[in-house]
Amino acid sequence: MRTEYLGVPKVFTIGYERRTPEELVTDLLSAGVRRVVDVRELPLSRRRGFSKTPLSETLDAAGITYEHVRELGNPKEHRELYKRGLLEEGRAGYSAHLSNGSRTALLNLAASIGSIPTCLLCVEEQTEMCHRGEIVAALRDEHPSLAVQHL
Repeated sequence: MRTEYLGVPKVFTIGYERRTPEELVTDLLSAGVRRVVDVRELPLSRRRGFSKTPLSETLDAAGITYEHVRELGNPKEHRELYKRGLLEEGRAGYSAHLSNGSRTALLNLAASIGSIPTCLLCVEEQTEMCHRGEIVAALRDEHPSLAVQHL
């Protein structure tokens, strides 16, 4: 199954901040997502069910593939900028991170977009408060017509 909208590659994004694991699965399945790419640097959570192992087990039981791509995670120094509301600085730092050591992981993700309905996952509910937006922008450099749906 190709994830395209009128011949255009498509990617989804989601933040689990205000969801339960069950709500997350429901939202993903409703959108037709078949693969979740976890873009947290450290896939740990204080919220029950959202650390790597339990999350991957829950998604697997629902027929959704889970992949953690640490290289696309937001390093602590940039995360702190986002948390402090210094969004421009956080975005700039994360964009530089993507251009340097994480370029290969980004290109691998870009190459797979369209082959399976994929959703980028992080904690923040609002995309503008999360580095997912910068990943999407970088993916658009590879796929200028990329369609994006924030769940």
